[in-house]
Amino acid sequence: MSDMPFGGGAAKKVLIVDDSRVMRAWLRAVLSADTRLAVVAEACDAVQARDYLKANSVDVLTLDIEMPGMSGLDFLTRLMRARPMPVVMMSSLTAAGSDAAIQALSRGAIDCMVKPSTSYGEELTQDICERVYHAACTRPSQLQMRLQSNVTSVAPPAQRGSAPVSCGARDVYRRGSIILLGASTGGVAALETVLPMLDPQGPPVVVVQHMPGNFLASFSERLNRQLPQDVYLASEGRALQNGDIVLAPGNNHHTELVYRGGGWYCRFTPNDPPALHCPSVDVLFASARQEAKKVSAALLTGLGRDGAEGLLRLSQAGAKTFGQDEDTCVVYGMPRAAKALGAVQREVSLDRIGRVVRDSRIVKSSKDPLDGERMR
Repeated sequence: MSDMPFGGGAAKKVLIVDDSRVMRAWLRAVLSADTRLAVVAEACDAVQARDYLKANSVDVLTLDIEMPGMSGLDFLTRLMRARPMPVVMMSSLTAAGSDAAIQALSRGAIDCMVKPSTSYGEELTQDICERVYHAACTRPSQLQMRLQSNVTSVAPPAQRGSAPVSCGARDVYRRGSIILLGASTGGVAALETVLPMLDPQGPPVVVVQHMPGNFLASFSERLNRQLPQDVYLASEGRALQNGDIVLAPGNNHHTELVYRGGGWYCRFTPNDPPALHCPSVDVLFASARQEAKKVSAALLTGLGRDGAEGLLRLSQAGAKTFGQDEDTCVVYGMPRAAKALGAVQREVSLDRIGRVVRDSRIVKSSKDPLDGERMR
């Protein structure tokens, strides 16, 4: 264990946990360059980290997934049971690392960053600092709500094609309806709360979640095991069917939508010029604006403003638009930016937004539409 003096009164205290001395030194250099952050200690394994946390408090810790002895995933699980706090995971892009990263995000980690294979440029190092800082700013009440949501949100595996449990038996959806979701930091747990609320036989759902391609593949497989819907990564020209949940892949292309012949299709467009986020929520949302009256779109928790402009275009063209409220967001960034533009017609808490978005597409139901919610 190495301790360093903590100088900045307002800076967020960071504990780095990683078995690699080189990685610890790199992270310390990156994070220490941001005056909002102060690296107060390093630990080379879970035991050192545990011992430090018994005697000291920190605002956030970065945690390596793959460590000798107790893995980062096991340590995270124990930490969240005993002393919940903001954690940002560090993962490789291997298949095993990606699967563990998704498990970590589901078990309570705020964010997950990819370990660099080469040095990062200034834009990406700034992004790392932003993500660690915003994780450190997570309020205890938000973290506790997130952990409770993780325990109860995803239902046990269900038989595909089974009748919907939460929707009325006579639900009829507007012809050509589609649901679009955008999320970033905190999005894995948020989506695992929202998606089970949707009708397994309802309109197709297309999701942009900011994360590397390998992570998205692992997340898609995890959701496909847990939900009755067919969950898969988008592919060029594939027709979307009712009940499908489609994730935009991280293949250096953006995912767009095309409506023709009464149905929706995916298509890819190059990330040129390169955007900070690929896939982009803005690109997905904007591609559907010509058929906006068939669309319900929502922005969930996330850092930045990706999706705000696209949601505004959809709203102006006649779509129904929603934003997750501040109290239930891990990072109230993307929904805040959309609200500031006037793009959000209704803000809804995480535990209700799935039902509200679902019911916004219903034209005939055995129950009151929107469960008492009314569009403005």
